[in-house]
Amino acid sequence: MNIQQFHEYCLSKKGVTEHFPFDEDTLVLKVGAKMFCLTSIKEWEKGTPSLNLKCDPEKASTLREEFEAINPGYHMSKIHWNTIDCNSDVSDKMIFELINHSYDLIFKSLTKRAQLEMEKEAD
Repeated sequence: MNIQQFHEYCLSKKGVTEHFPFDEDTLVLKVGAKMFCLTSIKEWEKGTPSLNLKCDPEKASTLREEFEAINPGYHMSKIHWNTIDCNSDVSDKMIFELINHSYDLIFKSLTKRAQLEMEKEAD
C-alpha cells in the first residue's frame, strides 16, 4: 500500500475529514470531529509508514499477540489504540480491515443525528 491508496481509501468513507492539529507531519483523520486514524507523512516518505488506529480492547490484545507489527498505540491510550507498522507481517487487506474497524467504532459512537447528517451528505 502507498500513501495515496491509504489516503483515498480513508477519504472515501462518509464524513471523513483530514487535519494537521499537532504539526505539519501528523495527519489526523476524523469522522464527526473524532479521530479514527493518525499517521506521519514523513514516515511514509521514508518508507517506514505506520498507522495509529482505534480498536476494540479485546481485539487489540489478540492482534498484538498475532502480529509482530501491531503494538499498543504510540502516544495514545494503550487499551483502545494500536500502532500498525505497514509493509510488515500485516497484509494490506488486513490494514484496510483495521481502518474499517477503527472508523466503524468512531462512527457508531456518534449521535444518531450526526450519523444521519453524514449519510445525507454522502448521497
